[in-house]
Amino acid sequence: MTAYIIRRLLGLIPVLFGISLLVFIIPRAVRGDPATIILGERAEPAALERLREQLGLNRPLFFNQEGFQEKGITGLFDSQYFNFLGNALKGNLGRSIFRLTQVRDELAQRFPATFELAIVAMFFAFIIGVPAGVIAALNRGKLLDTGIMFGALAGVSFPVFWLAIILIYAFSVNLGWLPPSGRIDINFEIRPITQLYVLDGALRGDWRFSWDAIKHLVLPSIALGTIPLAIIVRMTRSSMLEVLGQDYVRTARAKGLRQRLVINKHALRNALLPVITVIGLSFGGLLSGAILTETVFAWPGIGKWVYDAIASRDYPIIQGGVLFVAFIFVIVNMLVDLSYALIDPRIQYG
Repeated sequence: MTAYIIRRLLGLIPVLFGISLLVFIIPRAVRGDPATIILGERAEPAALERLREQLGLNRPLFFNQEGFQEKGITGLFDSQYFNFLGNALKGNLGRSIFRLTQVRDELAQRFPATFELAIVAMFFAFIIGVPAGVIAALNRGKLLDTGIMFGALAGVSFPVFWLAIILIYAFSVNLGWLPPSGRIDINFEIRPITQLYVLDGALRGDWRFSWDAIKHLVLPSIALGTIPLAIIVRMTRSSMLEVLGQDYVRTARAKGLRQRLVINKHALRNALLPVITVIGLSFGGLLSGAILTETVFAWPGIGKWVYDAIASRDYPIIQGGVLFVAFIFVIVNMLVDLSYALIDPRIQYG
């Protein structure tokens, strides 16, 4: 197991290197100059050049030929990309062009909001998706199975932003049951411990704070978790149908075991392996793909932060935010692979 973990960690190096290259190139391929955005299109060329020099945007993107002639091999790598990569390896993701704050500090403030939202959305998808998939498999071809699969197809088909707007209109505007945006009511004093508001309220014994945080989580977590829910339903049904046809399940039934025991102990546990894979990939996707949900619900997480940075060409935020989310994504995938051995003892990592 230890050797397998070491190999997987070493395998992350080329993956993250490739991601850093893409996240550096793509924002610069989009038209727009941060210096022009800051100073305006009517700014004098000399002022634009001075600002680009201050921001380091006047350096070559990858290799510095003039630096190589002056300083040798070290000067060759005095470029925007290698400076970004070197600082990232030290934990320094740069300073925001517009906010003038350290990117890593803002990541530390905003990631807990995205993480809390993703956890609740995944919990919602799991507790509904797995039972629904099992029920659909046990009622294959019946009206209940058709209804569940139709709902799963609809869940995958609905755009996240459209579903978010419908939820706000129904439960906030019309019924007034739930808040339409934000993470906590402005009347509460925020004294964070973990930056996870539901947990912070519980740790402080302030249950009104936790309850308000839960109410703010309901609508965005439903909007964000609907697509993973639909995928989990379909994967659970497919996996359960395959397992229910295996010899060991028929043998368990022939022994006279109760249906609930056969399903829970013999069938569901073996059917969970592909479902766990889907859950892990979906959770990583929730962390990286919450941009639309956070934007519609004004959720102060990484998604909305990166979205605003893209609009303003704030390269350090885009680079740091996407690289951090990619790192979390690959770590989650590795943890999912390791969890297989806990679910199925037959799996051994050599």
